[in-house]
Amino acid sequence: MTDETKQKRTFSDDELQDLVASTDTGGRNPANRKVALFISAVALLWSLFQLWIAQPQLWFGAWLPVLNSSQTRPVHLGFAVLLAFLAYPALKSSPRDRVPLHDWVLAILGAGSAFYIFLFSRELAMTARSGLPTTNQIVIGSVGILLLLEASRRALGPALTVVGAVFLAYAYMGQGWLIPDIIEHSGLSFNAIINAQWLDTSGVFGIPLGVSTAFVFLFVLFGAILDKAGAGNYFIQLAFAGLGALRGGPAKAAVVGSAMTGLISGSSIANVVTTGTFTIPLMKKVGFSSEKAGAVEVASSVNGQIMPPVMGAAAFLMVEFVGISYVEVIKHAFIPAVISYIALVYIVHLEALKRDMPALGPAANLGKMFLKIGIGFVATAIAFTALVWTIGALRGAAPMISEWVILAAIIVAYVLMVRTAARHPDLALDDPNSGKFHLPTVKEVFPTGLHYLLPILVLVWFLMVEMQSPAKSAFYAVAVMLAIIITQRPLKALFRNEDIAAAFRAGGSDLIDGMITGARNMIGIGVATAAAGIIVATVTKTPIGTELAGLVELLSGGHLFIMLLLVGLFSLILGMGLPTTANYIVVSSLMAGVVVQLGAQEGLIVPLVAAHLFVFYFGIMADVTPPVGLASFAAAAVSGGDPIKTGFTAFFYSMRTVALPFLFIYNPTLILYGVDLGTTAGILHAVLVFVVATIAMLLFAAATQGYFLAASRKWESAALLLVAFTLFVPGFWLDRIQPRFEELEPTRLAEAFDQASVGDTIRFVVAGPAFVDGSPSTLTLVHTVTDADPQTGRADAAGLFLLPEGARLFMDEPMFGTDYQTKLQGFDFYSDPRVEVVSLLHPADRLPKQLFWIPALALLGVVVMLQRRRQTKPAF
Repeated sequence: MTDETKQKRTFSDDELQDLVASTDTGGRNPANRKVALFISAVALLWSLFQLWIAQPQLWFGAWLPVLNSSQTRPVHLGFAVLLAFLAYPALKSSPRDRVPLHDWVLAILGAGSAFYIFLFSRELAMTARSGLPTTNQIVIGSVGILLLLEASRRALGPALTVVGAVFLAYAYMGQGWLIPDIIEHSGLSFNAIINAQWLDTSGVFGIPLGVSTAFVFLFVLFGAILDKAGAGNYFIQLAFAGLGALRGGPAKAAVVGSAMTGLISGSSIANVVTTGTFTIPLMKKVGFSSEKAGAVEVASSVNGQIMPPVMGAAAFLMVEFVGISYVEVIKHAFIPAVISYIALVYIVHLEALKRDMPALGPAANLGKMFLKIGIGFVATAIAFTALVWTIGALRGAAPMISEWVILAAIIVAYVLMVRTAARHPDLALDDPNSGKFHLPTVKEVFPTGLHYLLPILVLVWFLMVEMQSPAKSAFYAVAVMLAIIITQRPLKALFRNEDIAAAFRAGGSDLIDGMITGARNMIGIGVATAAAGIIVATVTKTPIGTELAGLVELLSGGHLFIMLLLVGLFSLILGMGLPTTANYIVVSSLMAGVVVQLGAQEGLIVPLVAAHLFVFYFGIMADVTPPVGLASFAAAAVSGGDPIKTGFTAFFYSMRTVALPFLFIYNPTLILYGVDLGTTAGILHAVLVFVVATIAMLLFAAATQGYFLAASRKWESAALLLVAFTLFVPGFWLDRIQPRFEELEPTRLAEAFDQASVGDTIRFVVAGPAFVDGSPSTLTLVHTVTDADPQTGRADAAGLFLLPEGARLFMDEPMFGTDYQTKLQGFDFYSDPRVEVVSLLHPADRLPKQLFWIPALALLGVVVMLQRRRQTKPAF
């Protein structure tokens, strides 16, 4: 196919926006103005409701009831289901310019089934939630589940609907020729299923929907209003100003621009279309093929979901599932996300070198650019630290007036920022297809959007410094953003001597549009989290939750690496029809615990957050992977390239994202697990991890691209992979020559508990018959001593019943309700042979694992020396 033919396949701007709407906000656009206004009014009312329940000052409690989570979740879902039937057509052939009568009926029934849970919450507490559902409640619950699955099909495609239906059938039937013996059960009654899934608080209205209600909506709304205010355009222009003058500059700008817009957009497809309509034609102009230009945009847009501090809805679910704070999630996700983007910038740089691509304007040096960015980060960190100290000193010196002083300072800073922006013309994107293209400079762009950084600063401040909840932090950030979107136009008009009244009207229109867009962006997420609750409830109500580990262990032969491959493949396949959020909920509910359990059986302690991040990373890759890969199809629609080839190229560019989860499973230090950032030593350790991981990922990128300083020979690519692996996981080679632990007598376990200091860990191995089939099973456990532990008798306090008999140490079933009762539930304590502690492991005195960096760097030096002889272009 010729380029000319491909060019004819590119979509118009209206078609591209329709593509985004059909996947994110609903493709229906009623011609009847009253119907269109009704849909917009419902969306606006939803945003107002979410802001009302999120505001932290309950001043209205004397006049209006304060709603709890069991009441807000049904209202949240009611809005989502109502809008799903009104905004999303049932079929491709369904009318898009009107809402058919049957869709009105389904919308009212679906929303009514959800609102029923809100209106009759007290009655439900005394009947259904006490195990005595009435006939009317069962009927309403049945209708609600069916219509939720249909709303899911419309908004998200058939995959989640099919998966939900399969889990419901499994819960009801329990047995059958398709159900493996290991997860068979007697089956639940129809009433029990409806009660658990719809009428109770653990199914549809469980944790996933609660996270969507409390956290996700506010962050999506924040992003929608920020984008409506002009921040998306500002970030794109800033990326081009900073990187456009480099070799292959448009591709590098696409990567950085998508990283920044990832802060405000949780949608890969919207990110592709928003930045891609500008970046893809410019990438093609400097020499990228249609498929490679689209692939670069896809790879960078999809990774926006792993970029802190927002990270999409899955990050907030991780808070609930793992039981850690949101700040901890950001800490663990930061280094993998940043080095992934740095590596992608390097990948497109290598593509530019291989094809000798020109720059847009006078060529600049990538090394100097990285240096400037590094200096900028350091300067920002110093300024932020100074701000923390200044505010801390102010609060200490004048606590009564400090908050008012801070508020006044924010207002003054905002007015000065807008005044600075008003002195420059408003940003407008050039036509990338025109013959002339003006490459902006940082000096031109940076001052025009300084005020967009203010709400992001507020968000980060409340999350990282004030240590507030994500909901409260997002509320304050949204409040600042609401003030900005209303006032920025009038303030600019004031400073430019323009019509202030017209500017106020435009600002109000922007505010309403942003709130409507934010609500419509939430339709799919709200429905997805509710439908995924069906899977979560089935996992908890049936044996599949506890016995799946045995099934996966059987398929993987008990090998953790093979099991990780299976989990990654499962995530990719499931994610081909599911959005990232729903995919994460399903796979993490089924597999995260299994990863931890099988790792423990191999003696490898896998942090639960690492297992969840592993699932999350593979979930986002489904937006790339053919044959579904919606982001790849969106990019192909912009570039005019082949969507399947675009998807495969994007997957190849994303190999670094595929490799990272395996690396931090085997080396949790990569996610800063166990690194205390509250100490100087911890910060230095984190810096070392970041530097080494960045170098390793750049080498990995060079190896997969077949180009480093020059075109690489096969053995050189293999050597680069070996060096990268050694830098990432140096302990792998040390484990081959020195054991990690020395074995002590198991009878010393209770003594080891009592002698350990706070923060120390005790590692021991338990062996015994498996609860399912009595087969021999082993498990490695790690106990961390905390301040709450007593000085003596710590093993007993932890719930362990230890029974020493001579040189052996047997165990009875741990105390009910303790962590060890959960950890050891896979053992049968009432059969022979008995469960016993077979080994107490003490860290062995070993060589520093970092010694293996020396031969790795020496091998890298050999490759550099040989490639320097063939090098014809500057490396940067």
